[in-house]
Amino acid sequence: MICKNFVPSTWLIAFLSIFLPIKTYSQVHQISVSRNLKINSEYLNREVAYDIILPPQFNAKNDYNKVLFMNDGQDLEVLNMEQILQNLYQNNEIDPFVLVAIHTNENRIKEYGTAAMADYKNRGNLAGKYNNFIVKELLPQIRMAYNTSMRKQDNFFCGFSLGGLSAMDIVWNNPDTFAKVGVFSGSFWWRKKAYEEGYDDDKDRIMHDIVRNDSYHNGQKFWFECGTNDEKDDRNKNGIIDSIEDTLDLITELENLGYRKNVDIVYYEIKEGEHNQKTWSEAMPVFLKWLIGK
Repeated sequence: MICKNFVPSTWLIAFLSIFLPIKTYSQVHQISVSRNLKINSEYLNREVAYDIILPPQFNAKNDYNKVLFMNDGQDLEVLNMEQILQNLYQNNEIDPFVLVAIHTNENRIKEYGTAAMADYKNRGNLAGKYNNFIVKELLPQIRMAYNTSMRKQDNFFCGFSLGGLSAMDIVWNNPDTFAKVGVFSGSFWWRKKAYEEGYDDDKDRIMHDIVRNDSYHNGQKFWFECGTNDEKDDRNKNGIIDSIEDTLDLITELENLGYRKNVDIVYYEIKEGEHNQKTWSEAMPVFLKWLIGK
C-alpha cells in the first residue's frame, strides 16, 4: 500500500544522496572545453592548433551532431565564448553543436583571403591551401573524433575581419559541405588593385567579383555584422564607411543571384560597434540564435 502523503525523512534523503548519483542543474548544462588540440597539415606545412567546446551532455553516438568552425579560434577567451555558450544552453535558446575554434599564427595574412586569387599585395596567397586544409584534413578529423554530421545543413563556419572574409570564401567554395556562414566585420575591401592604380568598386573587390560571376547555391544562408564605428574610411566620400558599404554591396550581389534579404541573408548593424572582439562578443548571441536557435 502506498501512502499518498508520504514525505521522505531527512536521513533518507541524506542516505540516497550518498549512494545515488544526483546531477545538479548546473552540471547538466555544463559545457566541456578542450584546448590546444593539434593536427599536422600537409597543405599548410605546419601544425595547427584548435580548441573544442562540446555542448552539455554531448554524446558522440548521436547522429547528425552539428558543428561550427571558427577562424581566429585563439580569441575564444577575449570573445567570452564559454560564458556566452553556457548562458545560451542554460536558457535553452540554442540546439547543441560542436564548436571547432581554429587558431591562426603569423601566417594569418597569407592563409586568410580568397582561394581564387591573392590581393594586389599578394596577401592571401595561401588561402587555397587553407581551404584544402579545412575541407580535406580538419573536417574529416573532427567527423571521426566527434561523429559530426556529414549533412550540409549541419555544417557551419564563421570568422572575424579577415577571418570573416576567409569564412565566406570557404563556405562559398564548398556549397555541398557548408550551409551557413557568419561574418563579423568582414574584410570585403579585399581587392585586385590599389586605389591609386585605377581601382574600381565594380570590378576590383575580389569577393564581390567571385559571387557576381557564380550562380545561386541552393540551401546556403548568410549572416553579416558591421559596427558603425568599424572604421572611419570612406573612399568614395558618400557618408557610408567602407566596411558597411562593402558588406551591403556584397549582399546586393547575393540578392542578384536570387538570395532573399531577411530569409537567406541577415544584416546586423551595431550602433557605435567597433572593429574588435568586444563588439563581436556582443553580437555573438544574436548570431548563434540565428544559426542554431530554438
